[in-house]
Amino acid sequence: QVQLVESGGGLVQPGGSLRLSCAVSRSISSFSAMGWSRQAPGKERESVARMTRSGSTNYPESVQGRFTISRDDTRNTVYLQMNNLKPEDTAVYYCAADSIIPPTGRNWGQGTQVTVSS
Repeated sequence: QVQLVESGGGLVQPGGSLRLSCAVSRSISSFSAMGWSRQAPGKERESVARMTRSGSTNYPESVQGRFTISRDDTRNTVYLQMNNLKPEDTAVYYCAADSIIPPTGRNWGQGTQVTVSS
């Protein structure tokens, strides 16, 4: 079973920054893609960052230019750098990994709370 543990969430002022970390229990190169999604109360979960094994990334317009996904293969860790945070960014952020080895499928972490408020 793949384990993903998010950390780095917390309370931040509007305009501030946070870096989330996702520690993965196996080599992150064994996944076809890594990503971050978020879910606010009463809203659907939405993807905010995705990176394929080849390094291609994509972001929705809502976070474009503010969020950056990256990885450190030596630490089996994926990061989400979030800059110029807005109150509407408040949500639980989840790390996800798409497995390319059996059993294939998407794995999720438990999430970390990000609250943007003055």
